[in-house]
Amino acid sequence: MEQRQQLAKTLKPHWVWAIAFGSCIGWGAFVLPVDWMSMAGPLGVIIGYSIGALLMIVIGVSYGYLVEKLPVSGGEFAYAYYGLGRYHAFFCGWFLTLGYMSIVALNASALALLAKFTMPAFFTKGHLYTIAGWDVTFGEVIIACLALIFFAYLNIRGASLSGFSQFIFCVGLVIAIILLTVGMVFHPSSSMENLQPLFKPGTSSLAAIAAIIAIAPWAYVGFDNIPQAAEEFDFHPSKSFKLIFWALICAGLTYAFLIIATGVGMPWINTVDAGYMWGTGTIVENAFGRVGVLILAFAVMMGIFTGLNGFYVSTSRLLFAMGRAKVIPDSFGKLHPKYATPKLGIWFTMAACLIAPFFGRQALLWVVDMAALGVTIAYFYTTFVAYRLFKWSDQDTGKVRGILLVAPGRKLVALIGVISSIGFFLLLVVPGSPGFLGTPSWIVLLVWVALGGIFFLIRYKNYKEIPEKDLDHYILGDFRDKESPAESMATEPEAK
Repeated sequence: MEQRQQLAKTLKPHWVWAIAFGSCIGWGAFVLPVDWMSMAGPLGVIIGYSIGALLMIVIGVSYGYLVEKLPVSGGEFAYAYYGLGRYHAFFCGWFLTLGYMSIVALNASALALLAKFTMPAFFTKGHLYTIAGWDVTFGEVIIACLALIFFAYLNIRGASLSGFSQFIFCVGLVIAIILLTVGMVFHPSSSMENLQPLFKPGTSSLAAIAAIIAIAPWAYVGFDNIPQAAEEFDFHPSKSFKLIFWALICAGLTYAFLIIATGVGMPWINTVDAGYMWGTGTIVENAFGRVGVLILAFAVMMGIFTGLNGFYVSTSRLLFAMGRAKVIPDSFGKLHPKYATPKLGIWFTMAACLIAPFFGRQALLWVVDMAALGVTIAYFYTTFVAYRLFKWSDQDTGKVRGILLVAPGRKLVALIGVISSIGFFLLLVVPGSPGFLGTPSWIVLLVWVALGGIFFLIRYKNYKEIPEKDLDHYILGDFRDKESPAESMATEPEAK
């Protein structure tokens, strides 16, 4: 059995919180408030995202337990393997890879959108071609590509550098959001009356809220970057749930603040009808001029940077874990000789995402619509495996692996997480539901499934022949049957 590559434990708790929170708050929080209000109205969006945050916290309970039990890179990929076996692990990892990589690509394209808005004289020139109604220009392609290259380099240089940078970006992000919200609420031209009607006219309040809840997995994707980095914690993994909890609370408040900051500036119905390229940007510019735009641009830039950096971390760690397990080529499981980072996963993520700016933002949105589907599948696997690892009582029999913890409360919460994950999935795939994927997204999904099927058939023979003991070693390391502290305390009286 070959030696297992191991990542260094260098990530501090506040860096890990920043990876989770910063990854939740990307370009969409600043670019899409008007679009969201057109779907549900201001209060519908706030309630929808608040319920979404609570459901994510419920799902986060299972994540917190599994991170504590299995603090290894790979996150949901490792959990699916631990609870359900190698083939489920491949399925989960394949969809999660698509979700993570698409968010890296979209954050890079968002930087190009920001440049077009703040410096149109430069970035709207050099027209190359038009795809799906979007004019692709030379300037936006260059800035998106440079951002992807820079953050790849940042991540190659070490987890400490990327973790510290993420925390600094998050501090800047929080300060800018508070300044914008307070400034817009107390501006003389703003009014709370502009938030009326609170829900989308002609739509029931329940349907409006459901439409927002349907996209909550996409809005909050990022808190699950914590398990991807678990192998690198320089602290006890039992702190994971607290970090997840506060990352989600902060993300939910951020979405609410930005809806209010956008909505009070002018009647939101008028903003929707006006069809501005960037509604929030136009409203802030009308209120504060170029100074306001600069503060907003700084906030967006910090949000984009945290998204790029955070998902570079998670994507590369997922690819590293899959490479270490021989699911994908072994070279993905090797570390940089100097910086001890998963270099090939980082370079591969960069190379794949460098293609995206050439396809235009509209075409890229078709792929990103599926990010919610990919992470929903990952949420299901995590909560389902956690559900199987808990027992209602001592009378429950059977083992997944190791010891089953008697924890009826946690088992109930995990069950609610399973049901929530299934509900999110159905909202995306059932025709007529508020979050139903569009036709282009279904086409991209089928292409990805077909690619996964081809790749699986190519790797199937070698993957199948790896002995379970070896695969346990590659994926789980020393944690195959090891009890978490909670399990140890629960079973100690029996041992005595």
